Amino acid sequence: MTSNETKPEPGDPGPGVAKDASEPEPIKAVPLRRPGRWIAAAVILVLVGLFVYGAATNDAYQWGTYRKYLFDSRILAGAVVTLELTVLAMAIAVSLGTLLAVMRLSPNPVLRSAAWVYLWIFRGTPVFVQLVFWGLFPSLYKQIVLGVPWGPHLFELNVQNMQAAFTFAVIGLGLNEAAYMAEIVRAGINSVGEGQREASTALGMSWSLTMRRTVLPQAMRVIIPPTGNELIGMLKTTSLVTALPLSTDLYGRAREIYGVNFQPIPLLLVTATWYLAITSVLMVGQFYLERYYSRGLSRQLTGKQLQDLADAQTIVKAK
Repeated sequence: MTSNETKPEPGDPGPGVAKDASEPEPIKAVPLRRPGRWIAAAVILVLVGLFVYGAATNDAYQWGTYRKYLFDSRILAGAVVTLELTVLAMAIAVSLGTLLAVMRLSPNPVLRSAAWVYLWIFRGTPVFVQLVFWGLFPSLYKQIVLGVPWGPHLFELNVQNMQAAFTFAVIGLGLNEAAYMAEIVRAGINSVGEGQREASTALGMSWSLTMRRTVLPQAMRVIIPPTGNELIGMLKTTSLVTALPLSTDLYGRAREIYGVNFQPIPLLLVTATWYLAITSVLMVGQFYLERYYSRGLSRQLTGKQLQDLADAQTIVKAK
């Protein structure tokens, strides 16, 4: 190509091909200028900068105490207990919530009614009140025995010998969260098309087998995102276990420390920092889980694929 020759524009059929006079000229899109966005961004950055500078120069925050206790062994031990509470309570919540969701969708009216009553009780009362009740559980029952009075006992549990605070904290958090997980799982099950159930029935699968093999695997795409949010919420809800009372969690440890040195602000900042750090890790895990279970839902073309598609359209128009 010589210097006098010009490169054909996109959509131009090229030399030697007659251009259709009725074909409109290619549209040259000009991005719409939005100065308001830049102004709003600048204002937000200025405000954030002023807040950070003010907090860094404010002696009331006591940053020296904050750095001293950020990696204190008691705080680290409390973070481990908080993670244990979160994982164990969510394990109970997911398992029991799935069972309750299946019971609510069961054709058996007794199972449906029992699941509805459970959700009515645990969703209708505050979690703090429930935790206080579980803290008083050893006062109500000294021993749990299953069996007939005149025969051997099938199961016997001495409540007084249990690690009551931690155990009942896990039970209280798990049972409360199960009521919310049941609704999440039920919504995920209802999102699966009715044709999937009909096809499973046509293959001779029972209702329970259809739920396990067909419906629940497809419902995971809808269940995972809110479950991740509930997991993060559970992490923060563990700070309410002081109602039992349990003081070995992250917030409980911080409260014990600032109850001695009378410096609550830096200790609360330490607690918030650890909660944010753990939450950030959980959010990353939630992102990858969502991406895994949403495979095949949508397909986003790459830049090369979009360019190849545009070239193919140009060739078709030229013909």
